[in-house]
Amino acid sequence: MDPIAFWLPVVWAFLLGTAVALYVVLDGFDLGIGILFPIEPRESRRDTMMNSVAPFWDGNETWLILGGGGLLVAFPLAYSIIMPGLYLPVILMLLGLVFRGVAFEFRWAAKPNHELWDTLFALGSIVATFMQGVVLGGFLQGIRVENDAFAGGTLDWFAPFPLFTGLALVAGYALLGATWLIIRTEGEIADDARRWAKRLLPVVVGFMIVVSLWTPLAFERIADRWFTWPNLLYLSPVPILAALLAIACWRGLETGRTNTPFLAAVGMFLTGFIGLVISNVPYLVPPTLTVWQAAAAPESQIFSLIGVLIMLPIILGYTAFVYWTFWGKVREGEGYH
Repeated sequence: MDPIAFWLPVVWAFLLGTAVALYVVLDGFDLGIGILFPIEPRESRRDTMMNSVAPFWDGNETWLILGGGGLLVAFPLAYSIIMPGLYLPVILMLLGLVFRGVAFEFRWAAKPNHELWDTLFALGSIVATFMQGVVLGGFLQGIRVENDAFAGGTLDWFAPFPLFTGLALVAGYALLGATWLIIRTEGEIADDARRWAKRLLPVVVGFMIVVSLWTPLAFERIADRWFTWPNLLYLSPVPILAALLAIACWRGLETGRTNTPFLAAVGMFLTGFIGLVISNVPYLVPPTLTVWQAAAAPESQIFSLIGVLIMLPIILGYTAFVYWTFWGKVREGEGYH
């Protein structure tokens, strides 16, 4: 194979994987704030929770656009198969994000009659998160392909494993949201967030264990990847690191640390993401199409890559600037709206 034709899909796959990982981490905690909304009934604290993510939430979704757009331009064949297979959960996810964004803005304008927007903010966050997990589960369980086209049914994703991963992601984002509040708030709301995180962490660890066992038991290709020698030895650091990060998160919560719980929770997500990548590489449409089979023509990939390489530093710089500018504790009564 020509070196350019070999490496371009690899570079694009790395960029897409990075975009997805950044989206999960950065948009995960602000979706988690919405998931936690129903368990905090007091208006002043809900205001503080929303203000803790107000400067960041819309910029965080840039990475979702990069991931979806990059898939279309660099791997159009994969896009044409994945989207029909997961069309309904993707649409519901996008609708959830739309409702959450509208509610975020309208809630302030509607005060003191903002109860509807509180409900839509929480509902949109929960639906968007759950459907993201369903998309992940539907992707992992495999998409039926015949003659380079989607050959499955509209509701193939409506199965136990995708629904389970949907619930797992709701718990995971709620943990990210709770640990984010520990960093960004103080006083009683930070104490409540620490208690929420202590309850959520064992649930998230339980979900991770079940998914880690379910995938190799259900999918032979994943069992072969993880439990054959010497892969078992080479890949063992991934689950070990995830376990150590879970312990670090718990110790940080117990000892009153501010940053450690969030950083450890982010690390747990990243190790889980790395594990899923290891389970499926080099397939972009498991278990049928590899990144090379699904790739666009090299000329098309190069043209699009030039644009990405120009915009990516700008996006990263803007993101860093916003986080640096608005970093610090948010107190009740303060905000950016």
